[in-house]
Amino acid sequence: MKAVFVEDAEQVEVKDIDTPKIQDDEVLIKVAVAGICGSDIHTYKGLHPFRKPPVVIGHEVAGEVVEIGKNVKHVDIGDRVTVEPQLGTGESEGEMTGHINYSDKRLAPGMDTWLGTMAEYFVSPESLIVPLPDSVSYDRGVLTEPLAVGVHAALKADIQPGDRVAVLGAGPIGLLTLAAVRAKGAEQTVVTDVLDYSLQKAVELGAKETHNIKEDNDWIRKVKEKMGGSFDKVLITAGVPGIVNDSLKLLKKGGRAVTVAMFHDQQQLDVEQLQQQEKELIGCMTYNRPDTEEALNIIEAHNIPVENVISHRLGVEQAAEGFRIVDKKEDQSVKVLVAFND
Repeated sequence: MKAVFVEDAEQVEVKDIDTPKIQDDEVLIKVAVAGICGSDIHTYKGLHPFRKPPVVIGHEVAGEVVEIGKNVKHVDIGDRVTVEPQLGTGESEGEMTGHINYSDKRLAPGMDTWLGTMAEYFVSPESLIVPLPDSVSYDRGVLTEPLAVGVHAALKADIQPGDRVAVLGAGPIGLLTLAAVRAKGAEQTVVTDVLDYSLQKAVELGAKETHNIKEDNDWIRKVKEKMGGSFDKVLITAGVPGIVNDSLKLLKKGGRAVTVAMFHDQQQLDVEQLQQQEKELIGCMTYNRPDTEEALNIIEAHNIPVENVISHRLGVEQAAEGFRIVDKKEDQSVKVLVAFND
């Protein structure tokens, strides 16, 4: 089968490898589409904390089940599915309380011997399979996993319908976080970014206001002015320097900021503002099964056009191009899908 490898930093190759064998509690998925995620770009750049080249990349997937293990009871050959791509090891207090994202040794595709999703076939434990309704195409279904990140962020932020919400960053995760916030009923939303085409996507997904902060040292005041005051909640979906303190400046007293982006560098923290104004800064890591199920419900309801985040659909032989344009933000790229078996 063909598989997409990140061989080294900024080096992507398509190779022919053996189709993986399944265990008794696993299923084999014929991949229709796989998505390129921001964390895949971190691997591509050699920056990911635990997924290191060379590796078959990818963790977003949608496709058809073509083989099942003898102990599989709730998945059948021919089922259209996506996957919640994280597996706990049973070695953490968090997992015992239902929070697999707290697992001390969380396993994901592209780690250890588990090959990533960006291949013609992908192996998944039955327990991670999420059936796709007939009304949900593979291209929309593959968005379930990244949307689950946004759903979990909205949960951690405790989004309420009357909240004034800022989303800082209009990449795919920022846009899908906006979708999750909107699905919670929050209408007073603003999205910031440095790219106008990304902000246009935010408008399509229902943002009330957007603001391009590139070379604008006064953007915090302007964003507050656009929205009529400080914010109840701020979701940080871009891991750029200074953004945590920027989020605190946007918040009202007692407001809550949630870190969603991946951070690689240290961030300054204005503890005085955090303490004296009783603001909250909350961490957010992936998702749990209820978040995945809620994400699929949002996609199935089709009230918010989440598919608008998809900017490119490339064949497997164009995978290297896909990684390059996402990394360099070329050709107005947002969410790029790699298609198999078309």
